[in-house]
Amino acid sequence: MSSRQSTKSVLPGFSLTMGYTVLYLSLLVLLPLAALVIKSTSLGWDGFWASAWNPRVVAAYKLTFGASLVAATINAVFGFVVAWTLVRYTIPGKKFVDAMVDLPFALPTAVSGIALTAVYSQNGWIGQYLEPLGSRRLFHRWGSSLPSPSSDCRFVVRTLQPAIEEIDRETEEAAASLGASRLQSFRRVILPAVMPALLTGFALSFARALVNTAPWSSLPGNMPMKTEIASLLIITKLEQYDYAGATAIATMMLAASFVMLLSINTLQWWSGRRLRGVA
Repeated sequence: MSSRQSTKSVLPGFSLTMGYTVLYLSLLVLLPLAALVIKSTSLGWDGFWASAWNPRVVAAYKLTFGASLVAATINAVFGFVVAWTLVRYTIPGKKFVDAMVDLPFALPTAVSGIALTAVYSQNGWIGQYLEPLGSRRLFHRWGSSLPSPSSDCRFVVRTLQPAIEEIDRETEEAAASLGASRLQSFRRVILPAVMPALLTGFALSFARALVNTAPWSSLPGNMPMKTEIASLLIITKLEQYDYAGATAIATMMLAASFVMLLSINTLQWWSGRRLRGVA
């Protein structure tokens, strides 16, 4: 009896909660992904390659991942600035600014697309002045990076705020007393401390940009080989009842996203380990 009691978990209900977790992940994640891959194999290798790697699809891949990386980088830079300002400085209307960070995320994503159209389209508030200069940003291929910074910056801000709050200011003061410039203090003290959180926010923003189709579905620039992103191309395939072709593109997107997110998470793990080693 004593041996049985000694093997019991400290937390009650472990078997039940673990079983529920595995069932939940299987039904909502593993089985759908497995069905996606199996469906795409029905095309055969030649059919899969023709559906997932033709010039139109390759152009959509390049635009989707390129624009997502650009958007995530913009979010990382400006998200750090916003998080640093909200944590370190006392500014008028600080609570209002902090609430505004979450506002675009709370809005329906289609609203973001309509708002961007009203501002940057040919007749928009800003677009009407860019048009005579030959700039049509919503119809430009890199215009697809516009929707993400308007709604996904919060991922970076919210992950960075706790990390910045935990930075010991005495460490910064010690670095300054030893003759370090502000740039050196930022590069050697602040940046290593917030790097894991920054990479987490970058990864979340990047993943969100990959799948956020609603803003671009509201914009008039979804042109094949120019401004068409992969997610909307998948929707187009489904509307044409080309389910196998849609799953082939989705499988390639899944594989590429997994590799890129795995690389980011590995870099995040290495950065956190290096930081702990320094500490």
